[in-house]
Amino acid sequence: MLKFESVYKTFFQKTPNEVQALRNINFTIEEGSFVVVIGSNGSGKSTMQNVVAGTIMPDAGSVELANKKITYWSEHKRAQLIGRVFQNPFSGTAPNMTIAENLALAIKRGQHRGLRFCLKKSMLSGFQERICELNMGLEDRLNNPIGTLSGGQRQALTLFMATMRRPELLLLDEHTAALDPKSAEQIIILTEKIIQEKKLTSLMVTHSMQQAAVLGDRLIMMHRGEIVADISGNEKMRIRPDDLMNYFNDLRRRDLLDVTAALMLSENYC
Repeated sequence: MLKFESVYKTFFQKTPNEVQALRNINFTIEEGSFVVVIGSNGSGKSTMQNVVAGTIMPDAGSVELANKKITYWSEHKRAQLIGRVFQNPFSGTAPNMTIAENLALAIKRGQHRGLRFCLKKSMLSGFQERICELNMGLEDRLNNPIGTLSGGQRQALTLFMATMRRPELLLLDEHTAALDPKSAEQIIILTEKIIQEKKLTSLMVTHSMQQAAVLGDRLIMMHRGEIVADISGNEKMRIRPDDLMNYFNDLRRRDLLDVTAALMLSENYC
């Protein structure tokens, strides 16, 4: 379970560039739920994920995961509980190390590793068997540097690595945004498969209205640092990409009206 209580985050406080990225965020994600988060640029969705991961510390409020208060835990310490896949297919792996060496490191995520050699011959057959499930022909390329793979292949491996040790929470940070449409579709299919098979609690940020409509059992929409919609159950099942686009357009119109009203008030005051 992931729980946010009264979480705030402001960047560049008390300067002309001040940005209120998170404003009094409160929500709970139950174990096994797959939550999709959408929002315009600057809405706070990436900041929220970074607060969960420990990349950014909140100004106020608390974050709880798996019945542990992790609000001010380091990013390294949270790695015991969290698996994360980034937007860039070349993040989250060591490009000059082989596929097998990266997998061996992934097994030790969040654990003390020391300086001893961690890749044992006995591991290789196990890696081959598990990598075969990706259906990307990588089982015979374990000795290839991971940096020589395509973006889709590397993102598939990153997703696999993030879930090798079953995490309490899987964070997906626009993990198909940098891929071509065919590779993105493959990664989404693999994502659903892994989440369902391992019954993972997942929090996925996306810009894709299609993904937001069809994936997960709950949808959170953010705007200007706040949660403006929280949709689940039958309502989530019925929602369509066009519905989400209409909602976004309404928010934009409302913002324009707010700006226009502020300008009129300013002109009248002068």
